[in-house]
Amino acid sequence: MPLWWPLLLGSLLFSIGVYGVLARRNAVLVLMGVELMLNAVNVNFVAFDAHLRSAVHGGQTFALFVIVIAAAEIGLALAIVLLVFRTHGHIEVDELRELGEAAEPAERSEAAR
Repeated sequence: MPLWWPLLLGSLLFSIGVYGVLARRNAVLVLMGVELMLNAVNVNFVAFDAHLRSAVHGGQTFALFVIVIAAAEIGLALAIVLLVFRTHGHIEVDELRELGEAAEPAERSEAAR
């Protein structure tokens, strides 16, 4: 198989992931975009490992590390998303101002000044 086929697949996956991160407002869809980008990197690692025929299989080893890091990242990120949903009632990324407390109403913040 030519090397450019998996590289093309990886670039398409990465492009879809970048679009998902930049264009989406929902935090879960942003996380899905990040996962697509990480999987595109894994495809490239394995493709170059198969192309170079390394005895150490460094590309597959790096891909395994990326999978482990991605699993830890998604676990932590979903916990943060659940906490944000509990405190704010939504997971729209553009509407979040701070993670700790729910935003105060506009009348209250103007009266405090």
